[in-house]
Amino acid sequence: MTASTYHIPVMLTQCTEGLAINPNGIYVDVTFGGGGHSREILKHLDQGRLIGFDQDQDALANVPEDDRFTFVQANFRDLKKYLRLHGVREVDGILADLGISSHQIDEGSRGFSTRFAGELDMRMNQSANLSAKEVLNSYEESRLHKILGVYGEVKNAKTLAQAMVAERAVHPFETTEGFTTFLRKFAPRGKEFKYYAQVFQALRIEVNDEMGALEDFLLDAQQVLKPGGRLVVMSYHSLEDRMVKNLMVKGKFHGEVEKDFYGNLIRPFDPVTRKAVVADAEEIAANPRARSAKLRIAKRTEL
Repeated sequence: MTASTYHIPVMLTQCTEGLAINPNGIYVDVTFGGGGHSREILKHLDQGRLIGFDQDQDALANVPEDDRFTFVQANFRDLKKYLRLHGVREVDGILADLGISSHQIDEGSRGFSTRFAGELDMRMNQSANLSAKEVLNSYEESRLHKILGVYGEVKNAKTLAQAMVAERAVHPFETTEGFTTFLRKFAPRGKEFKYYAQVFQALRIEVNDEMGALEDFLLDAQQVLKPGGRLVVMSYHSLEDRMVKNLMVKGKFHGEVEKDFYGNLIRPFDPVTRKAVVADAEEIAANPRARSAKLRIAKRTEL
């Protein structure tokens, strides 16, 4: 499988321009995947260095043969630790393309997709312990209710959680095909696929602790970025985007921005773009995944 079929990078030009690349700087692509963004960054480097992170072992097949590139098979939540292991204490720019790659969706055996039959897995790191099957078959009702409501914004989350617990007592959940068949009776008519996507999203976020990982990553990013360094983050659902926006605009995940004695904002980043950047109609037509993408860019303030 080629990198181009593995995953089509979204807003490639906007992401690269957002990094404001110094040809001799150090950059990090924390969601390497198919390597599309990384290859574009490398085109703009001379003596610079690029470090790519990905916890999915399938991404190894896309690593470019380039002395300026280092691949780290790890979750980006441990950004600072792994950079230090590779002798890097500060960087000029960080790119994160959040969510799930086209390859992971299209590989039925991974269990991410409602379109392909496979085991209910959904682990981005295939050596991790927790799978979607375990979540569905072992979590108590109240916890399932919370996951569906918060992570999937499923309107009938309580009803669905109750039904899941009753169903698994008789027929434990095993496959994506069996699970979507079960979900059909709870989905709004005509909006079945959107409903399935919401439920699958909720499970995927829980299995991979995506919100916890994103929070850890963002906190690490502000510690390793040089003053003036760029943070470029692309998200695909409101939970992620809200967390990124809050840190960039308010300097914290919750509450309002703080000010010093003179009324100056106290925050680790200055937003470069006032609003999130979105893909144009031409890109959305060519790559439907770009429809929900929101790109935010910020510059590290002086320490």
